[in-house]
Amino acid sequence: MAIEPIETELGAEAADKPVHDIVGLGIIVAAVLLFVANGSTVLTDFLRSVINGTPPREPMLSVALILNIALLLFGWRRYVDLTKEVGQRRQAEETAHRLAHTDPLTGCLNRRSIGPALEEMIATARTTGHEVVVMMMDLDNFKRSNDAHGHQAGDAVLLQTAHRIGEILPDRSVMARLGGDEFAFAAIYDPDHVDAIDRLMARISAAIARPIELEGVVLDVTASFGLATSAEKANGASEDIAAKLMHRADLAMYQAKKSGRNRYCWFEQSMESELRFRSELERGIRDGIPKGEFVPFYEKQVDLDTGELTGFEMLARWKCPKHGLLSPEIFIPIAEEIGLISELSESLIRQALQDAREWDPRLTLSVNISPLQLRDPWFAQKLLKLLVEANFPPHRLDIEITETCLHENIGVVRTLITSLKNQGIRISLDDFGTGYSSLAQLRTLPFDQIKIDRFFVSNLGKNKDSDTIIEAISSLGKGLNLPITAEGIENTQVLDELRKYGSFKGQGFLYGQPSDADSVRAILAEHNLLPAAPTQEAPASLDQPQPPRAASA
Repeated sequence: MAIEPIETELGAEAADKPVHDIVGLGIIVAAVLLFVANGSTVLTDFLRSVINGTPPREPMLSVALILNIALLLFGWRRYVDLTKEVGQRRQAEETAHRLAHTDPLTGCLNRRSIGPALEEMIATARTTGHEVVVMMMDLDNFKRSNDAHGHQAGDAVLLQTAHRIGEILPDRSVMARLGGDEFAFAAIYDPDHVDAIDRLMARISAAIARPIELEGVVLDVTASFGLATSAEKANGASEDIAAKLMHRADLAMYQAKKSGRNRYCWFEQSMESELRFRSELERGIRDGIPKGEFVPFYEKQVDLDTGELTGFEMLARWKCPKHGLLSPEIFIPIAEEIGLISELSESLIRQALQDAREWDPRLTLSVNISPLQLRDPWFAQKLLKLLVEANFPPHRLDIEITETCLHENIGVVRTLITSLKNQGIRISLDDFGTGYSSLAQLRTLPFDQIKIDRFFVSNLGKNKDSDTIIEAISSLGKGLNLPITAEGIENTQVLDELRKYGSFKGQGFLYGQPSDADSVRAILAEHNLLPAAPTQEAPASLDQPQPPRAASA
């Protein structure tokens, strides 16, 4: 797509500079005039004296003739050299100007120049009664593809993407690469035919989705788009509106990614409120971790055959001063995105180990690990350090790894599991049935138990597929000699259905809502499951579940 250069002060000055050397040109002109004035007579006399070997009749004029010729050659050489230097300087300035305002890979505008170009487009559109639509685009999972196939393949994808979009955008459009795999483009449209934008987006999406072949490798590419239009009137200068449209389109693109990628979203006012809320949560997470606002809650784990309490799973909660008690679905994804999940998780594990140290030694503590933590080569060492600090027996700790981690980080997971198990820590495969693990992986990875995802458990008796999957997992557990824990047991009907397929451990709201450390301690004291309590009695039975406790979270 052709891009109009943007004039700068430097460029304007370069355009006004003379390309000729006036001094050199003057010397040449003067030398030529002198030569024309008396050069013919003196030259004839000089040549005759050289041929005949006699002294010239006018020695001084002959010397002047030689100096005149030297001056002529010197002036011409100076003129050529300086003219060449000025041309090279102008070419260098033009190159610098182009590099400063365009992306060197794709030839599109860059982040610096898209603003002025958009301002000019908005001003032009207003004079004709048209509007401008700004589109932000980000390629889906580009980093993963770039890592898998190399940066050369990534550059090829970016080039091909820019080329395909440039062929589709209408005349007078602008396109910029903002950095990485993020692009911005804008087009002028008739506000009476907004449906033309939908057709344009459909064509762009289809063009990007065409496979890209590179050295025998076929790359499939999709993109997420955010759209904002100047039709939403706003007061202010064109540069203010241009910046606002870019900001709004960026928010809409973020929403498109959250909604599943490979789609486009229009900007809505609620997105700005959501962004402010998210920024508030980010700041709250950064400040709340050192203040101890994040605390562990505990969900009971029960042997379904005997009703015996076997342990607790730690669940994160945020006691936010402004918003109250928040569940992990709200803050864990944000903590992962801003790089604080390891610090947050270690803080919670440290508290949980201190709490669980006071429980009956037969009770275990289960802790979920974020997939991002598995990328930390020092995670095992950090975990062992926490165990030593709390003086907590490793065999009472159960680390839960989600099944999807096996697909993305099988080598790292294998190393981590081996390292932790060598220290006596138990490892569970969490959310089984939702990922991509194979029987070969289950046989080669030394898991201590499997946890069935709560979706399948809660749909027992309602969904035939869930019944079939749980029956298959039960048979698999028996064949591999792996205990199975079922999550999401919320009523006695689910419990009765689950018991049909074998012996399980279970957890869910049927046995009470997740509780904080003080509530758990009170429950354990009531059932003589604290070390200071008498130990001659049998462990408390939860076979006859009590009605769910009032929610503590």
